[in-house]
Amino acid sequence: MSSVSTAWTDSVIMLRRNLKHSVRNPLVVFNAVLFPIVVMVMFVKVLGGAFSVGEDYIDYATPGLLVMAVSYGLGSTATAVNDDMTRGIINRFKAMDVSRGAVLTGHVFVTAVRCLVADVAIVGVAFAMGFDPEASALDWLGVLGLVVLLTFAASWLTVAVGLAAKTAESAGLATVPLIMLPFLSSAFVPADSMGAGARQFAEYQPFTPIIETLRGLLKGDPSGGDAMAAVAWCVGLALIGYVWAVATFKKRA
Repeated sequence: MSSVSTAWTDSVIMLRRNLKHSVRNPLVVFNAVLFPIVVMVMFVKVLGGAFSVGEDYIDYATPGLLVMAVSYGLGSTATAVNDDMTRGIINRFKAMDVSRGAVLTGHVFVTAVRCLVADVAIVGVAFAMGFDPEASALDWLGVLGLVVLLTFAASWLTVAVGLAAKTAESAGLATVPLIMLPFLSSAFVPADSMGAGARQFAEYQPFTPIIETLRGLLKGDPSGGDAMAAVAWCVGLALIGYVWAVATFKKRA
């Protein structure tokens, strides 16, 4: 069996292992899938009427909620990666001749799966709440592609954070900025309605062009500038996370 097929087989095994851990942990399921829906209902049904965005609030907020659902599933990944690193699980895998890269890709894949499940749930609830997109089939394909790209970028960055942290608690806390970033973007109100300082931060942070690209795609009118910035941010974050994760893993494992 070739090294590539062996690494792929080991990655699938690691994915299955991590999926079982996720399903058996109600807190992980709640944080990754259910809590974003709770936030969605709160913003749309409780706070949405106070925001003037020029359209139905559910249509405006759904793209930001898709991004938020990705960020909410990251804390458990950082904690799980750190647990594997600090509790000797990695050394046990090494003794079993498991591909070292499979340990990382297993966490990346399971995080991506959790995030995609959360986004499917967000879209389903959004339709139930009156979401009315104008996106074509091609636009929906663009939405899926950008969400997948974002999940893998965020997953690699989170795996790197989990590997670098000294304890599981600090690993979880280190993902808080990623969880908070959607709230400091154009996810829930337009950036140009914010005060000085907050407006500039919202305009130039990575999640805003991603959200605006998703918003344009769902309206059937994507913006080329936002799309290029969104893809660039995702690719850049993925590369940073991958290089950081691999370097830290080689150093500590």
